[in-house]
Amino acid sequence: MSEQLTASSPEVQAVSPAWSRIERARHPQRPYPMDLIGRIFTDFSEIHGDRAYADDEAVACGMARLGATEVMVVGNRKGGTTKERVRRNFGMPNPEGYRKALRCMKIAEKFGRPIISFIDLPGAFPGLGAEERGQAEAIARNILEMSRLRVPTISVISGEGGSGGALALAVSDRVLILENALYFVITPESCAAIMWRDAAFKQQAAEAMRIAAPEVAALGCVDEIVPEPPGGAHSDPVATAETLSAVLSRHLADLSALPVDTLVATRQEKFRKIAQFYTEG
Repeated sequence: MSEQLTASSPEVQAVSPAWSRIERARHPQRPYPMDLIGRIFTDFSEIHGDRAYADDEAVACGMARLGATEVMVVGNRKGGTTKERVRRNFGMPNPEGYRKALRCMKIAEKFGRPIISFIDLPGAFPGLGAEERGQAEAIARNILEMSRLRVPTISVISGEGGSGGALALAVSDRVLILENALYFVITPESCAAIMWRDAAFKQQAAEAMRIAAPEVAALGCVDEIVPEPPGGAHSDPVATAETLSAVLSRHLADLSALPVDTLVATRQEKFRKIAQFYTEG
């Protein structure tokens, strides 16, 4: 009879390399998107509301400057205290958050400003109210419209980039990921609950899902891995921001030199090719 793993098995209890990365990505002292935005950009001026329902406190958008370049910045907010985290749905946007982000992206397009988004969320908010207000439609609309924006776009996966909730802010010309960040279709805990009917198998799920930065880069889902200080971004947030700022400036200069039609066509072609595979007949 084959031996079956259980939650008490040593293979489950030992910390795997994949799970070590997850712990670094979720470290409580890891800089959140707004921490990085505050260190990288100047003159941040926030824009509120989606002009349809409400102002989602899980999403922040605003005009800012990267060096001398005027840009539009989008990032999700998680909050520092328990009360703030609850108010902001632990960084998971409602549909009005995605609609606010898209409204600001359209403003940036109108004035010819590049768009830079920062992402650290396990997914979109799954509450009943969010579904009633069109969560799926808001995500789909963002994906469609971001693919057509006629300005340079850059996205940064700084912690967790989960499911369509992350993709709705990440259909960009350049998708960057910090060294210890994650990009996934579902959390390892949820994957384990589906595959093994036991969330205790989360480490096996993390290994199988290939969600770490080097793995998603090998799959072509991101364009560059941004190195972190030894020990992770939380060990030196200032150095992390300085490194990321230089990488953003480099990519922005490259993208700004491209004709607009080439920029849009290249972006659309990139996302069409992600996850394609061929077999010989």
